[in-house]
Amino acid sequence: MSKKRNFVLLGLLSAAVGGSYALTSYLYDLSLVPKKKTEEDINSDPDDAKAVKWLREYDKKEDAYIKSLDELSLHATLLNAETGSHKYAICIHGVKSDGEYMAYYAKHYIDNGINVLLPDNRGFGKSEGNYTGYGYFDRLDIMEWIYFILRRDKDAKIMLHGTSMGAAITLMTTGEHLPDQVVMAVSDSSYTSLKEEFADVYKTLKLSVIPSMLVLLIMRAIVLFRCGYDIDKVNCLNAVSRSKTPTLFIHGDEDRLIDPQMCARLYEACSAPKQYCLILGADHVKGAYVDSDKYWKKVHSLMEKTGF
Repeated sequence: MSKKRNFVLLGLLSAAVGGSYALTSYLYDLSLVPKKKTEEDINSDPDDAKAVKWLREYDKKEDAYIKSLDELSLHATLLNAETGSHKYAICIHGVKSDGEYMAYYAKHYIDNGINVLLPDNRGFGKSEGNYTGYGYFDRLDIMEWIYFILRRDKDAKIMLHGTSMGAAITLMTTGEHLPDQVVMAVSDSSYTSLKEEFADVYKTLKLSVIPSMLVLLIMRAIVLFRCGYDIDKVNCLNAVSRSKTPTLFIHGDEDRLIDPQMCARLYEACSAPKQYCLILGADHVKGAYVDSDKYWKKVHSLMEKTGF
């Protein structure tokens, strides 16, 4: 009986591991393989459609390219303000997107006389790469873009503004040693850590019958092997605890993708000068759309306090 029982247990364990591997492979394709918003996605929101149309027609823009530390060709669109300003906003997009999708935010900054850089994160848009970095390598890419600006304009003042994954990239970047020319950051709807966000999203799936701890363990191994980074090290809480960059934390209270409580925890952990803004009635990264007056007043408040 003992041998038979052990055989059954071994069979169940093998099935669980096999099922977990199949599930994590599915999750890898879902969350790590870069995807782009379609024209249908963009046109589904009138504000986005209008902003993207404006961006495509804006005549003072240029393509920019840099090499990442691991020799990927990275692309960004540089929008030059009419005023000849030395101020720059680096607007950083989220998943299933690219730099163009930050047009809504770019237009606001251009209208206020601020130059805008719209990077395509690695793997997205015109940038090379085969996987989504969620901030791990991307923070170093953004630092390269910062130095790209400083090489062009020694008098530059720079702010970072990211949404969703772009917000996490923003926070991960502020955890590094940044030049003094980076004067502020805006984090709109960031997660606390990639591991925690993966676990939260997994719980919402109909396929979440296998213990999340086992799935995350296998997912961690797959990402480490295929992408070369450890999801446990994508930790925005740790990054903001080291930050010296004044930061505005924004989140919608009806966000169904990233828990709004994550924003509060990030705010509490941040060691830099900070502000907090909860947008009532806003789903994921919809704060600027639902209550634009409150959103931009908060952004401009931090601009004034930092001298941006």
